Parts: sequence; structure tokens; C-alpha cells
Amino acid sequence: MLPFGGGPRPLCRNETTLAREVAGSVFCADKGYRLQCAAAQQAVTMSIMHTATPVRHSSLPLYLSGNTTTQQNEQLRQCLGEAIDEAYKTAIEQLDRQSAQVVLDSGDRVRWEVAQSVVEIVERHTASDKYKDEQVSSARTYPPTYRVRPVEAQVTELRKLFPSLGACNEKIGRRPLPDGAEGWFAIPRWQALAPTYNEAVEMLVEVMAGKRKFSNRILGRLGPVYLRQSERSKLAEKILSDQQQGCDILVVAAQAGMLHRGCSARRTRAVLAGNEFGLGVFSFGSLLLTHPERLSSGEALMVDCGGDEYSVRGDCTFDRVPLFDYDISGIEFSIFYEDRARNLWGTPTGFLYKMT
Repeated sequence: MLPFGGGPRPLCRNETTLAREVAGSVFCADKGYRLQCAAAQQAVTMSIMHTATPVRHSSLPLYLSGNTTTQQNEQLRQCLGEAIDEAYKTAIEQLDRQSAQVVLDSGDRVRWEVAQSVVEIVERHTASDKYKDEQVSSARTYPPTYRVRPVEAQVTELRKLFPSLGACNEKIGRRPLPDGAEGWFAIPRWQALAPTYNEAVEMLVEVMAGKRKFSNRILGRLGPVYLRQSERSKLAEKILSDQQQGCDILVVAAQAGMLHRGCSARRTRAVLAGNEFGLGVFSFGSLLLTHPERLSSGEALMVDCGGDEYSVRGDCTFDRVPLFDYDISGIEFSIFYEDRARNLWGTPTGFLYKMT
């Protein structure tokens, strides 16, 4: 798992390569994953086209590791400046007087294209290639009956199931979504239901089992020596709670697995956006309570809850992740290896945003 303090890997290990990319507009590194993400995003769009008007993604992201420092900004400015200068020298060697004038006549367009090229190159270099062999192509999608319900309807359902739940700032669900999110989801703070995270998970699993066919393959093994939240998810939960103070039910921007389908849990953790975090059993279980259609078909995309970590022997070796599957007997709750990719499932994630 990536540490919170770890920023993107250094950009200037090979400035000659960077300069060539700027000059040649080369955007094909890690092409498989980029194509897969693009396909996933397109599939997500098709899955949530029930909205009357397109959702405008414009909420500003709130990064878990904090904004860049003054020193980093200066180093990046110097690094990119040197790369641009090198690209300029390379390009000049390929021009004569006539072709140079053609370029100058297209000055505004050239400046725009160079700027876009630099932005895309930088974005590509911030994506980790860690565990990149732990991803496979997947055509799995959401069931056709699945729709993201209005936050108000979700809150009503949660309060029926857990009458002790209090306030919720439902108006947040009217805000533009952060990039990557599919919708706004109402998720209770587990602290409003139980003294510990593990007890809250057991309570939620019991409620799920009472509402539909449910097979718990890890019954009696949900204590703290087996199951825990990831540090990243705990931090994100705290930030959301601080933003929505006084609320028992948080309104969370999230996606239900499509964005990272076909990736192992730890590959997903390695490529999370700066404001993105994995959803655990409690968060995704809450989503299932308000959206049972999400797991209602054996052909649907299944779910690994990468926001949690699991130790199969209860010996502090947390190398598994909780898993929600579906077959003719209903929902199956089990575990799987964090380092194995299958085309059958994806990891649901949430996204932080600035409350302006």
C-alpha cells in the first residue's frame, strides 16, 4: 500500500526522455491500463445514463497527502523548463526558414498543444507502474436495473434499518461530482452504530443477511485480528467526518467498482488518484443496503473491498481483502488474495473534494 506522505515518483530521472516526449507528443506509456481505464469510464457513463442531464464534474479534489510544497513546485518548474528548452533545440534542428515561419504563424495553437502535451506527460508519470502485471481486461458491468438513487431516498432507507441514525447533510448530493465518481452515496459513520469498526461490520452483515439470501463464509472471523480498515480509508473517513460535522450519515462521492475492474486490490491501491480511497466492507455494505440491485445477477461485476485488509489466520498478516460475490444462492461474503487479478470484480472507491 502506498504511504500517505509519498508523492509521485521523480519526474527528472531522464530529462532527455522527457524532452523527447514533449517534442514528439508521445502518450503511449502504460497504454494497456490507460485504455482499460478509458473503457471503464465509458462503461460507467453508459451505466448511469438514467440522469436527465449530464453530471458536471467540477468539484475540486481534496488530496489526502496534501498539496505540493514550494520546494516541489520549484523543482518541477526547473525540470519541465529544462525539458522544454531541450525540446526547443531538437525541434529547431528540423526546421528551415519557411517551416519556422509556418510554426510561428500558428503560434497560439502551438502553445496550446505544447501545454496540453506537457500536462498529459506529467499526469502519465504520476501514475504508478507498481503491480502493473496484476490487471486483466474485463467486460463485466453493472446490472441493467442498477441506478444510483437520490441521497434523500438512501437516507430514508438507512433510517428504517438503523433507527438510531441522526442528521445528514443531504444537500451535498446536489453538488457537482468529483472526477471519477458515479454518484453521491449515503454512508453511515460506523461510530454512530457501534463502539468499534468490527462490531459495526458484524451489525451491518447481520442486517444484510436478514434482507436477502446471504452466505457468510467468514462467520465468526470479523474481529480486529482478522479485519481492519486501511490507513488511507481511515484518514479519508476522518476528513469526511470533519467536513460534515454533526452528521451520523455521510454523503460520499463514489464509484461502485467499474473504474478499477480487472485489477488486483493492491494494484488498485497503487493507482488511486490523490483524492481517492478504497471503500471497505461497512461502506460498500451500506451501499448494497440502499442499492440491492448492484449485486443482483451472476453476470454483474463483483466487488473486492480494498478499503479493508484481512488476515486469514488472524496473525497480523493482512494479505487478503473482503469480497462480495453473487450466484444463484444469493450474495456470498468471503475473502480473496490482494495480489490476484480477476476479470470478475473491481474495487469500489470514494473521492474527497473541497467544501467551498
